[in-house]
Amino acid sequence: MTEVLRIGNRTITNDELIPLLAGYQMLPQLRRELIIDDAIASIDCTPEEIAAAQQQFFAERQLTSEADVKAWMEYQGLSPKQLADLTVRKLKVEKFKQETWGKKLEAYFFQSKAKLDKVIYSLLRTQDMGIAQELYFRIQAKEQSFADVAREYSKGPEAQTGGLVGPIELNQLHPAMAQLLANNQPGQVLPPTRIAEWFVIVQLEKFIPAQLDEPMKARLLNELFEGWIQEQQKQMMTPAVSLSS
Repeated sequence: MTEVLRIGNRTITNDELIPLLAGYQMLPQLRRELIIDDAIASIDCTPEEIAAAQQQFFAERQLTSEADVKAWMEYQGLSPKQLADLTVRKLKVEKFKQETWGKKLEAYFFQSKAKLDKVIYSLLRTQDMGIAQELYFRIQAKEQSFADVAREYSKGPEAQTGGLVGPIELNQLHPAMAQLLANNQPGQVLPPTRIAEWFVIVQLEKFIPAQLDEPMKARLLNELFEGWIQEQQKQMMTPAVSLSS
């Protein structure tokens, strides 16, 4: 057995390392990082990009002097070569995402857009159909505003906001609720509808279409990247690594 790590008074041998990683549930993270390393191995960066990435890396960790950097390296157990690789790793990952999925992003956005659109809506819910019908008629007859009725009678947290919910993406809602709102017109109060254990009255206040702006591009690129990582990890789930001590 070969000593590979010493922590305090404890010595970790090569035979102990894999069982320890598995016991602390760190093997999935190790697999993930190895997959990423392979993916970005051929990614090139310009000297200017490297300098900017290093500056950002140190700033994020508040490493403002050579002494700070040296102390942080010792704490992390990093060599100068490992530190240099680490400072540009995030940059290389972003370049890999762009090279792999950048040209497919617009098509993926339009494929996903129906889930990404946002809504602001008013909601009133109760578990009594008779009460729901009565409240709906009050709102329709303008005897009370939707907000007043929701504040007084709704049984969910939306009562605190006069029924107002959102902005929220359609994909975060119950599918039946998302369908109601996607097919509704702003200002129209829908009659009571059964969703799960509730009878709900809904009014769409505002529909906010998703846009392929820079934050959305970054989000979708990351979504595609994470999906790819998961597929790669599934392919690696073989008994190639022995966990016996």
